Amino acid sequence: MSFTYKPKKRKRAKTHGFLVRSKSSTGRRVLKRRRTKGRKKIAV
Repeated sequence: MSFTYKPKKRKRAKTHGFLVRSKSSTGRRVLKRRRTKGRKKIAV
């Protein structure tokens, strides 16, 4: 049996990164919500 999670920095940034989030309206909403919550890291 192999491990299901094989982390890759590029893949992570491409799917959950700041630039990807700021592209769509829903992504921007996510960033806004995380800012108001006072997150240390807004995106990956």
